[in-house]
Amino acid sequence: MLDVTVADGDGHLGVIPAGGSLRIVDLHGNQAVDTLFYDAADVGNRYSAMDTVREQGAAYLTAGSRLLSVNLDVLATITADTCGRHDTLGGACAQESNVVRYGEHTRHQHACRETFLRYGAEVGIGARDLGHNINFFMNVPLTADGGLSFEDGLSGPGKYVEVRAERDLYVLISNCPQLNNPCNGWDPTPVRLLGWWRA
Repeated sequence: MLDVTVADGDGHLGVIPAGGSLRIVDLHGNQAVDTLFYDAADVGNRYSAMDTVREQGAAYLTAGSRLLSVNLDVLATITADTCGRHDTLGGACAQESNVVRYGEHTRHQHACRETFLRYGAEVGIGARDLGHNINFFMNVPLTADGGLSFEDGLSGPGKYVEVRAERDLYVLISNCPQLNNPCNGWDPTPVRLLGWWRA
């Protein structure tokens, strides 16, 4: 039903019907795939990293993780994961955060927030509808003092994560263009999206 290659720095907006599955494949390894989920019937009922982490009692996502909305509805469940864990604390890169973290010389660089806004506009998702996202394949360890550290990825070529929609969903993806930390192995690459569901 779905077979799309998303170039590095590009995005994707799609619909996954309830019961449908989406597989995100890291084609070359070390690629961060920033992802947001929305209830297709109400985009205000969007993925909540805070509620997901609290309710599952774990900071990282992997097979079995239930992805909760701000209304505590289960939007999707991770059903398969060959990478091992995924980040939902580090957030999406933005031109503003790039400047704060890496300096004024990065202001012109494209970032995930801009991709989210460009693709989300097709279904009325605007700046107020962007919350904390999932960074599939990204390695952001928690430090001993409660901080975050952006590290080299744990993924490899062909690794994948698969989610099952528990209700009709919009999935909004930014295939991260970040060049300033090792989340993409300093070299952003394409990913493949595969989806299947009953017609």
